[in-house]
Amino acid sequence: MSIASQPGALDAFRIARLPDIQFGRQSLHRLPELIAGFGGTVLLVTGKRSFVDSGQWPALLDTLSNLGLTWHHVSIHGEPSPERVDEIVGGYHEGRIDVVVAIGGGSTLDAAKAVAGLLRSGASVMDHLEGVGKGLPYTGPAVPLIAVPTTAGTGSEATKNAVLSQRGPEGFKKSFRDDQLVPTIALVDPDLLASCPKAQIAANGMDAFTQLLESHVSLNASPPTDALSWSGMQAFLAGFWSAWEEGHPDADAGYSRIAYASLMSGITLAQAGLGSVHGLASPLGAFFPMPHGEVCGTLLAEATDINIAALRERSTTPVALEKYARVGRLLSGETGLDDQDACDALVAELREWTRRLDMPRLSHFGMGREDLDRVVANARGGSMKTNPLVLTDAELTSLLSRRL
Repeated sequence: MSIASQPGALDAFRIARLPDIQFGRQSLHRLPELIAGFGGTVLLVTGKRSFVDSGQWPALLDTLSNLGLTWHHVSIHGEPSPERVDEIVGGYHEGRIDVVVAIGGGSTLDAAKAVAGLLRSGASVMDHLEGVGKGLPYTGPAVPLIAVPTTAGTGSEATKNAVLSQRGPEGFKKSFRDDQLVPTIALVDPDLLASCPKAQIAANGMDAFTQLLESHVSLNASPPTDALSWSGMQAFLAGFWSAWEEGHPDADAGYSRIAYASLMSGITLAQAGLGSVHGLASPLGAFFPMPHGEVCGTLLAEATDINIAALRERSTTPVALEKYARVGRLLSGETGLDDQDACDALVAELREWTRRLDMPRLSHFGMGREDLDRVVANARGGSMKTNPLVLTDAELTSLLSRRL
């Protein structure tokens, strides 16, 4: 049934700020022209190696120089920390940076968002970091940011939050979040995915699909986010395996589809919120050296199974179960399944993805049963609040235990 044909009024919803989205193969060639539109000095933020080691990096620098632009370069190694953000802000606060350009994966984009937000004021990111900072309101202004993702997973090019981490027993993974941090331009070139290793495609892809599914069944989902998350899941299913399998003849088409899926996942998570996988991913990524995409990949099937079981047992509204069933029919290709069988098919298919992609267990990163209570106790952040229902500590412990 289409939305237009459903009885009754639509619920209220809000669509928050989005970037100017420019999507397409070889769109990277437009980057110098876009930079020049903001002024003469650019701060380039990249990851450690992948883009900088490519032939596109010297070509970009040559073009910037030929245009008479001044450029500075900093890099992000691994997940960004508050200390690294403050270091970059301190180094360039006094200079006049007209635009920040982030070229890299989600960690690079997140770090650049925080840097762009603080360059004008020179403040520490700890003034604004949720839950662990000083709790001061952010007033801006932010420097314009152009986000150029080189992976397909986080959708960070479309969100307002910069996720920063400090690892260790007292570690945290928290967001600096404000509408002013949304990139001014999101330049999404699927050709940049061609250099991603197979394992990175797998982890990032599972992050994107998790975000699409969790936002689809979120308590804050709306007709627009339902439509976008559904189109993202369709694109993901049509393109992921050809992008992941080495030497696949349809790899280029696959890159375009998963780049689109990742972008949609960023838009929908920003508008609708996420769920239990991302609620758990925050403490897991803070306490252990767990890459975010692998956390999503290893937890998604069991989180979905536990959500479905809890909804069947104690939910009085069938919306989330109906949505899970629809996704189950999509993934399984079995369009005639009733809702119960379709939900079971969804879990079975996600478990097969986990096996096929060889997603590591949590114990691979040093987590043991003695850590379960600590992780669960720190998992009640914002993402958990939009899960389709409140899961008990026992349910979250069971979820984690299945993937130890």
